[in-house]
Amino acid sequence: MDTTYVFAGLVVANRDRAAAWYERLLGRPPTFLPNDAEAVWQLAGTASVYLLADPDRAGRGVVALVVDDLDAILAEIAGRGIVAGAIEEIPGAGRKAMITDPDGNEVAILEIRAAS
Repeated sequence: MDTTYVFAGLVVANRDRAAAWYERLLGRPPTFLPNDAEAVWQLAGTASVYLLADPDRAGRGVVALVVDDLDAILAEIAGRGIVAGAIEEIPGAGRKAMITDPDGNEVAILEIRAAS
């Protein structure tokens, strides 16, 4: 399968409340609000994450965001009032820290090491 774009979604109870939290996490407002139930952030040229309000299904998602400098990103996020869990070493691959949104969705922030 050739994939040209990733559009990953997380289900939340309330779009506006969740969008405010993700705005703090991501450091910017949504790229667009397509309707009353969704908020979208384009994070890279071929990757977006969106929130979908559906209270009955909220809080069961997992998404991973790969960054170049985990320590710097965690410091930025902490400066906006969101504290990540402990940094975990991933043998042979890199490091990650987990953050849980107010609905219970998990956001992994990953730093991948180049293969030696």
